Amino acid sequence: MDPMDPTNTVNALCVQGMEDEGRGEMDLARSRYQEAWNRHQTPFEAAVAAHYLARVQETAEATLEWNRQALDEAMVCDPDLAKGLLPSLYLNLGKSHENLGDSTLARKHYLLAEESSSVLGDDPYGRMLRGGIAAALERTAAIE
Repeated sequence: MDPMDPTNTVNALCVQGMEDEGRGEMDLARSRYQEAWNRHQTPFEAAVAAHYLARVQETAEATLEWNRQALDEAMVCDPDLAKGLLPSLYLNLGKSHENLGDSTLARKHYLLAEESSSVLGDDPYGRMLRGGIAAALERTAAIE
């Protein structure tokens, strides 16, 4: 199974949602991500949909809950599928904790993001995530 199969309904809805976000149509994006969540059939699809739903929540608490859900789903799916998602899931969960004032838990997740980042390629996505992880670790460096 190709985790990024563009013909997969959940993936297609999430791509459409990202396009909606790019146009500033957040309600439409939220609706597409919710539809992706409603239509998921596997834990991997659930992880993907929850990951995107977290992006469009109106409160930091709701964002945290969706980020937790995404990681929980990724942890019960095929590890080969999940490994590519984990750096981003850990980074986002860490950011949720940081936004809510729990720098210790944030740092824990940032370190997990760093540990899992070896699967990332040397491409724009991989470089973006590594940069985000490095910045997060720098922000929370005093916590050690």
